[in-house]
Amino acid sequence: MTNKKSSNKTLAENRKARHDYFIEESMEAGIELVGTEVKSIRAGKCNLKDSYAEIRNGEIFICNMHISPYEQGNIFNKDPLRNRKLLLHKNEIIKLQQYTAQQGYTLVPMSLYLKYGRVKVNLAVAKGKKNYDKRNTMLERAAKRDIDRQMKERSKY
Repeated sequence: MTNKKSSNKTLAENRKARHDYFIEESMEAGIELVGTEVKSIRAGKCNLKDSYAEIRNGEIFICNMHISPYEQGNIFNKDPLRNRKLLLHKNEIIKLQQYTAQQGYTLVPMSLYLKYGRVKVNLAVAKGKKNYDKRNTMLERAAKRDIDRQMKERSKY
């Protein structure tokens, strides 16, 4: 009997998503992959930068997620940008569909990670930020950094 590790190992992350969107809610989803895609993801050759998820016919698909072809995969490699099905329960898909029916909401993959040896996607319901929202976020971050710096300097004395 083998003991699988339960720690989550992040394989890819969509850092730009937190900059471009307000994250309302997130959930974990499985992803339907081919063997060579799993090997390529484990090697860190995956990009979530411009990816998004959409609901079609009661099923949810992730689009524009780039998984580089596995070098030793030869004929078994698939198209790097193909749409991949996400594995969720029906009631979770309905909940996400209700969110995305509202104006301005979209589904954005936040990260790809291993859980018990399976590749999982952290899928977030997000609302797009305007340019002034992005500036406010940057100003808040800079102010917090300055406060932390001042507190650190005062704690020295």
